[in-house]
Amino acid sequence: QVQLVESGGGLVQAGGSLSLSCAASGRTFSANAMGWFRQDPGKEREFVAGINWSGATTIYADSVKGRFTISRDNAKSTVYLQMNSLRPEDTAVYYCNYIIWADPPHVRAVRPTFWGQGTQVTVST
Repeated sequence: QVQLVESGGGLVQAGGSLSLSCAASGRTFSANAMGWFRQDPGKEREFVAGINWSGATTIYADSVKGRFTISRDNAKSTVYLQMNSLRPEDTAVYYCNYIIWADPPHVRAVRPTFWGQGTQVTVST
């Protein structure tokens, strides 16, 4: 059974930083690409960042390039998202998932109907 548990969200002022974690299970983590997505109420979920199975290749949405960094630890079955220079428009619930690799913003979750509980990120002005 696939499980995705996101953590690390919180309230931060604009310009600040947060580090998110996602512990995954139920699939062979080290053989799969992983990604982060976010969703604001009333909006569609959008792709944020992706990382291939080995961690050697990463992709980002244009809106977060140069500010966010995705990484992974296959020994811990965990993917991370370091978020710097946060902006109010980054406010959303952040989710991780196994992904189908594609050019951003066309990255999709392998199982688009299954998501964890997410972690709330709120950036104040």
